Amino acid sequence: MLLSMTGFGEGHVQRDGRTVWIEIKSSNSRFFKCSIRTPEGYGALEPLVEAELRKRIRRGTILATVRVERAPSPEDFWIDVEVLERYRGQLQAMERRWGTSGSVRLADLLPLPGVVRENEVWLRAAEDDWAIVREALEQALTHLDRMRQEEGQAMAEDLLANCRLAVASLAEIQRRAPLVVEDFRCRLQERMEKILAEFNVTVDPADLVREVGLFADRIDISEEIVRFRSHLEQFEQAVRSESRCGRKLEFLTQEMIRESNTMGSKVSDVEAARHVIELKATVERIREMIQNVE
Repeated sequence: MLLSMTGFGEGHVQRDGRTVWIEIKSSNSRFFKCSIRTPEGYGALEPLVEAELRKRIRRGTILATVRVERAPSPEDFWIDVEVLERYRGQLQAMERRWGTSGSVRLADLLPLPGVVRENEVWLRAAEDDWAIVREALEQALTHLDRMRQEEGQAMAEDLLANCRLAVASLAEIQRRAPLVVEDFRCRLQERMEKILAEFNVTVDPADLVREVGLFADRIDISEEIVRFRSHLEQFEQAVRSESRCGRKLEFLTQEMIRESNTMGSKVSDVEAARHVIELKATVERIREMIQNVE
């Protein structure tokens, strides 16, 4: 089953006073591009998150956002008594210098910078939270994979439908090819007989056959049809049996574009040319769609 490069997944885990939300957004890209956003203090987890993403995703532009909330407790904070005493002493000295009276209140000192400190255990919590972050990440990846698979299935059905259209156009082109040569032979013979009749001369049948043969060689598209059909068969097989075949499909599509362009340059019949145009339009639709196949 094909996998789309476009998808969205989210995971949410709450345990041991911690709540982790993870969102993953993916879009199409020729290569793997990853951007990870983590809260302050959790940058150490970014390589671990990227490693998990690489296990499940081969290419595409990935944006993973990690949010962590931790229920605070009294043990997470402490008062720096030395800083607090220094603030108090400086304020009392200023009161004496200015001749003002009043007492320095503790409530006024607590909001000052550096008085209340965060516990170092809180600052080192990133690695300790990896288990819960990984669980939320696994949920998000599971939801992302489900969405990519559903979209990939719809894309596979559409690609196979376009392959059937290409087969039909190719059959019409192949059917018209010998008729074009015969039509040229008849028109050439009629024209030569008309011109030569004016001069009362005859033309050697071998010369006519040789001229028709040269024309047939110039417009022969049998090799292009065989190669196009081979590429198309490989394309259909990959769509039906492989999940991550985007690069292979891109290569096969480029080859089909090349063969259809060659056919278009050789075909001179109006009806055959119309089918070649339809074939090229079908291949172009395929090309646009596989840009989103992983």
